[in-house]
Amino acid sequence: MTFSELGLFLQIYFSVVAFALGTVFGSFLNCAAWRIAHHMSFVRGRSICPKCKHVLSAVDLIPIVSFFMTRGRCRYCGDKISVRYPLTELILGTLTVLTFIHGGLTPLFIRDFAFICCLFCLSLVDLEIYEIPNGTLFISLMAWVLYLPFSGYDLRQVLLRLLAGAVYLVGFLLLSLLMDRILKRDSLGGGDIKLMGVAGLYFGLVGTLFMMIMACITGLVVACIHNREKGKSLPIPFGPFLSVACVCMLLAGEPLVNWYLGLLF
Repeated sequence: MTFSELGLFLQIYFSVVAFALGTVFGSFLNCAAWRIAHHMSFVRGRSICPKCKHVLSAVDLIPIVSFFMTRGRCRYCGDKISVRYPLTELILGTLTVLTFIHGGLTPLFIRDFAFICCLFCLSLVDLEIYEIPNGTLFISLMAWVLYLPFSGYDLRQVLLRLLAGAVYLVGFLLLSLLMDRILKRDSLGGGDIKLMGVAGLYFGLVGTLFMMIMACITGLVVACIHNREKGKSLPIPFGPFLSVACVCMLLAGEPLVNWYLGLLF
């Protein structure tokens, strides 16, 4: 059932539920990303304060609310809590609502929500340690595969998506090897290359090209501003820019591509 087919009350009700679901996943993925970045298991052990290592109680883990209840400080050691936590919980909650509006009560919502959660987690890890966890890419791949029976794609469309994934995976691998030789240093990480391959499955040849252009332009602008402020050239993780572009394609891909093609033809 699409969002527009729901009555007003159900639209509001499910939107609130979607926002709450997104904030809960945002809280969990924040914790998972921090543990992955610090080479810890995120499936075992209770949540702790990164500073004093005190085990957090349920009242400390209410998305967004707990941050304001404690005035942005740990209740046990008084250390400041990064604003990243409520901010990212709010962002994922909002994206979950937008994903629900786009996909409705359909398998498409589940696929896109899973992909957005993976993009969210890998971006946080990449920002911290310049690595993209393979697990997030594998889950994204499995979400795409499991959605195929509900996608309405025929065999030709499936093969075209597989071709697109292979083209961007191999193409970016070759481009990375070439740039490494020219620059005499690492250019693209292996995670970025594999993410481009996954994006090819989701968006096809044209959609992924548009996504790549969007990510490159925003990444270049942010890198120029960031390095100008710092006064020197610093590495900028590319995963978050690819992720933002992927989310834009998921939620508004067709209008964006049509607008872009309209500028060319």
